[in-house]
Amino acid sequence: MTTLTQHALLSASRRHFLQSMAFGAAAFTTPGLFAEQLAHTPRFTEGPFYPDKLPLDTDNDLLIINDGITPAVGEITHLTGRLLSPSGEPIRNALVEIWQCDNNGAYIHSGSGNRDHRDRNFQGYGRFLTDRNGQYYFRTIKPVPYPGRTPHIHFAVSEKNQRLLTTQMFVKGHPQNDRDGLFQRVDDASRALIAVDFQPIPESNIGELAANFDLVCGLTPEDPAEDEFRGRPPRGPRPRSR
Repeated sequence: MTTLTQHALLSASRRHFLQSMAFGAAAFTTPGLFAEQLAHTPRFTEGPFYPDKLPLDTDNDLLIINDGITPAVGEITHLTGRLLSPSGEPIRNALVEIWQCDNNGAYIHSGSGNRDHRDRNFQGYGRFLTDRNGQYYFRTIKPVPYPGRTPHIHFAVSEKNQRLLTTQMFVKGHPQNDRDGLFQRVDDASRALIAVDFQPIPESNIGELAANFDLVCGLTPEDPAEDEFRGRPPRGPRPRSR
């Protein structure tokens, strides 16, 4: 398969996935959907590998850098979710950031131990402004383990230039979860909130996966900030949902 043909297949499958997301959006707008307070998403430290220099491309498609045609190596994953208040109200226009290692276990950080083998086609970091339903979307790879850590994706949520939530998302059922110090630090109920299924997309002929991670944020911009705000809201057009 040529690179151009592969890129065309990726684009077609991405459009199909976004269309299916739009079809289900009505379910996220029902007022009073949650009768009880939702459990807050557990908080984790930022960790040492938030990019010390943001890449030139910071959109929500981590598999293609700028206008490149060679995708990153890894299991293609469509990562979605909603940002909600404890009462279930969507939080709109909040900045969701993610960062993770590539398929070789290297971060886009100068201190990453495996940086000499980094996949130069993997963006490693992305951001997205939640829509009116509190939804976000990223196209990335299924996370992989590296020495000392089970597979995970870092998340940060900010609003009005203030960090509201820093957390991590894990792969449900991964055997290394039982040996990961951070994952084991929280109780069973909290683990259920941060461990996510990666399900094959039946319509995909290239083995794409879908994962959903809802975030429940208990802070507001008037509360004390959890961490120093690191990212910057994108200027101009909304981040691409290519």
